[in-house]
Amino acid sequence: MQRAVLDRLIADRAAKTPVASITELGSGAQGLLYLDGTTFGDAIPGEVIQEARSALASDRSGPVEQGGRTYFVHIHNPPMRLAVVGAVHITQALAEMATVAGYAVTVIDPRRAFAQAERFPSIKVSTEWPDDALNVLKPDRRTAIVTLTHDPKIDDPALEVALKSDAFYIGSLGSTRTHAKRLQRLRDKGFDERALARIHGPVGLDIGALSPAEIAISIIAEITKIRRMTGDARDEAA
Repeated sequence: MQRAVLDRLIADRAAKTPVASITELGSGAQGLLYLDGTTFGDAIPGEVIQEARSALASDRSGPVEQGGRTYFVHIHNPPMRLAVVGAVHITQALAEMATVAGYAVTVIDPRRAFAQAERFPSIKVSTEWPDDALNVLKPDRRTAIVTLTHDPKIDDPALEVALKSDAFYIGSLGSTRTHAKRLQRLRDKGFDERALARIHGPVGLDIGALSPAEIAISIIAEITKIRRMTGDARDEAA
């Protein structure tokens, strides 16, 4: 790999910046592509950039054929992240499922009686207040945020940070009635309807889930649906 491109790629990976390296296999020309469509290095045909952006959004490395030439697109994405506010029973199942699905999970709960490391083996647990913890995490387009406490004092500050971020998914536990009250509180904080529409509430796909494990399944399923069914279109429109 060309030294300038390699140095830039190493820096991007250290900064956990989503990036794709693109190599024209015949000539060895190389460049980097970012989610916003900007590039670095050798010139890359527009048609290849379009396909590479889709690959970058969906974590798919592979060859791209264009104009009789073969380009290899290698995706260098940081792990997807899931921040769960509330160290409750649902969270125990959700954290495990999300980890298997490839997410780096952080459980956030200022209630130390709930946020015990032994309840979440191999999972990062934070006992900071959710807004403080999320501000440290800096949610981005590869981050999902779920609030599960049912306590406005804990959930609402997390949602305020989430709505100001680029998180691709925001979900909150509670009945339709509870969610309506939640939305009104957030309106009173100055959030408009477009922002509030980003919150999936009640959280999860409607699969008739009852047990904590079933609710966790519905949540990870909805996160997956949003990521896979809307991710490419969102990135292409950016």
